[in-house]
Amino acid sequence: MDYSLSIFPIRIIFYLVLFPVAFFWLRRAWRIGVRKDFSEVALKKGMPPPNAARYAPYELAFNLVGGGVMVGVIVLVALGRVDYDTWIAIAGSTLWIKLFLSFALGRQAHGLGPGRKRV
Repeated sequence: MDYSLSIFPIRIIFYLVLFPVAFFWLRRAWRIGVRKDFSEVALKKGMPPPNAARYAPYELAFNLVGGGVMVGVIVLVALGRVDYDTWIAIAGSTLWIKLFLSFALGRQAHGLGPGRKRV
């Protein structure tokens, strides 16, 4: 493992970024699951779909699993159970998969095209 001075601060920054990401995702899961606030479900251009309650369980699962994995990575790194390559791979994969799934859910909920106007 390389602990040169140029790499170590980047590792610390990557680790510290996990905290707000996990907090944000778990807070969204709390709002969707407990408070039944569907204003952040399947967003497209900042707006939820008209039937947001239909897509809420999927968004809840994405946020809960993603936040849980991030908290797990935070704990494992703090305990020294994983090396840098492993935890950065887990955290990065989780981040991108969650972002892609939320994006796809938003497009599915709002429809894929602008729609046709009937005459």
